[in-house]
Amino acid sequence: MDFETLATGYGLLEGPRTDEQNRLYFSDVRGGGVFRRSPDGQIETLIPTDRKAVGGIALNEGGGMLVTGLSLARWDEHSGQVTEIFSDWDGKPLFGLNDLTIDDQGSIWVGSFGCDINKFDFKSTPPPGSLFRVDPSGQVTHLWEGVEVTNGLGFSADRSLLYHCDSTTRAVWVYEVRADRTVSDRQLFAKLPDGMPDGMTVDVEGGVWVAVVAGSGEVVRFKPDGTLDQRINIPAKTITSVAFGGPDMCDLYVVTANNDQRDLKGTVFRARSDIPGLPVPKAKF
Repeated sequence: MDFETLATGYGLLEGPRTDEQNRLYFSDVRGGGVFRRSPDGQIETLIPTDRKAVGGIALNEGGGMLVTGLSLARWDEHSGQVTEIFSDWDGKPLFGLNDLTIDDQGSIWVGSFGCDINKFDFKSTPPPGSLFRVDPSGQVTHLWEGVEVTNGLGFSADRSLLYHCDSTTRAVWVYEVRADRTVSDRQLFAKLPDGMPDGMTVDVEGGVWVAVVAGSGEVVRFKPDGTLDQRINIPAKTITSVAFGGPDMCDLYVVTANNDQRDLKGTVFRARSDIPGLPVPKAKF
């Protein structure tokens, strides 16, 4: 794949999403803020840089978006206000929420950290985080506990499977999604050939694309049976997330963190894929 650079000079980029106008949304976890790039290359700041650690972005039906961080919050495009939706569980503040995905009912599926991830030394197994579903009504359902370092989430086309990247296990896991939208205990889907998984996305053939962080600078694609299909080199070392977009869903967006290639820093890349991606539904909050 040939990658073009769309934006650069950031810290640690996350959460890529595109809308019907082919505008790209992304966040800077390290430097703060949420941004939107228009097809003509103009970039605007939607959420100021004083809001850091936004790892997941969901576009909202009717406008605005939902973002993670220390909480799940809704951003209103007209007022610019950010409203907290989900910030504590079992009477305690959350340590942080990371990547998310959305189902056909407009609910958010999101993973939490079990400790302050910025203070964890990664030399031991972290306290367990959880998987939650947050419905548009505000109801929160605890689905599963035992995630080490939660990252990318994505559904299969028929929504019967939920894929979940757990970074320190160096693997992608999969849950069966029941009719009541609870999940089975997770099972191993695929081990990474190198590095740790970060963000992920799914294509129309059921392929699972995974950004490899702390590895050799690549995105890997697994077939629906979990076997390794492709290893795609990216012109950066720290790959944080991947998403499909564009009118035909064949634009592959890859975002990175600043790394040894200091001229690139946190960068947005784009390439063309032969396989279209699955559209991600909008939230309905």
